[in-house]
Amino acid sequence: MAKSTRDEMATLLADSLNKKFKDYKVAYFLDGSEETPTDLTEWISTGSSMLDLAISNRPNGGIPVGRITELTGMEASGKSLLAAHLLANTQKKGGLAVYIDTENAMNEEFIAAIGVDAKNMLYVQLETVEDIFEVIESIITRVRESDKDKLVTIVVDSVSGSTTKVEQADDFDQAGYATQKAIILSKAMRKVTQMIGRQRIALVFTNQLRQKLGVMFGDPWTTSGGKAIQFHSSCRLRLKAAGQIKTKLHGKDHVVGIKTKAVVVKNRMGPPLRTAEFDIYFEKGIDNFGGWLHVMKSHNLVKQGGSWYTYTDESGKDYKFMSKDFEGLLLGNLELKEEIYNKICDAYIMKYKPENLGIDDIEIGNDDVPTG
Repeated sequence: MAKSTRDEMATLLADSLNKKFKDYKVAYFLDGSEETPTDLTEWISTGSSMLDLAISNRPNGGIPVGRITELTGMEASGKSLLAAHLLANTQKKGGLAVYIDTENAMNEEFIAAIGVDAKNMLYVQLETVEDIFEVIESIITRVRESDKDKLVTIVVDSVSGSTTKVEQADDFDQAGYATQKAIILSKAMRKVTQMIGRQRIALVFTNQLRQKLGVMFGDPWTTSGGKAIQFHSSCRLRLKAAGQIKTKLHGKDHVVGIKTKAVVVKNRMGPPLRTAEFDIYFEKGIDNFGGWLHVMKSHNLVKQGGSWYTYTDESGKDYKFMSKDFEGLLLGNLELKEEIYNKICDAYIMKYKPENLGIDDIEIGNDDVPTG
């Protein structure tokens, strides 16, 4: 096939635009010959390998750096915990973790248990939307001036827990609070989105799901603060508690965690509407291997007989185990862990055929479409 040449007029226009905007480059060609603002080269793990795959559609992914992510869900669905995992994994990469709290609900012992270094995490307690975005802008500006290569993750927990200065000053029976908050968020998000686009900064919002009354058709759920965060987010996750994890203690059942289902309702990095299931334990957070067996079963990578599973590796060796022993098996055999992870990636990642891209050229499994 003949090598395509760059259009001469397009090249002249690009040079002209870049000369006009002297402070920074604005015109690019997306042919891989240069680094562009659309390039996503860095990700922060959520703590769940399967959720990382669902978001980024590539191995060792997660939420994107330089973009905005919104975590939504009902109460006790794991939003704050997932945000804490993002902060912990930011610190593991040598970055700065910033936690903006509007709910006064931070638990230092719990975040330390899941890996957050509380001594080096910047904790900011704020009340109003105006103050939240003033602090965000100050952090971005300061990082840009002092160390523009510094990785920073800013978590705002939560949008629904914040108020406005007008709301604080007036009586509760006056109307217009929701509109006021939405207007402020709309203005602020337009500005902040541009500020983090060229930085090693990940901005994460948590938000409560609320049910719209009287909705008979379509999605009955919405989030507080209007549509601005939804619009500007590159990734939106909807978390749902799907069950309880129990253990026997002194002959009685005790709840030690929850089973969580995450749906990627919006995704600009990969295919949307993909799901990931994982377990959350109250004492240690997300179980990274909890969702592996689910995908392995759905893609026939493992055989199940009762409560026992059998996996045959590439050399033909069989590994027989129960679900409770799966994590120990992988941690005790890193080569086996890598082999299984690579097979999961091959089965789960959507593959495109760029030569003649159409809807029939997208390979997707039956397990990739959410059912609720």
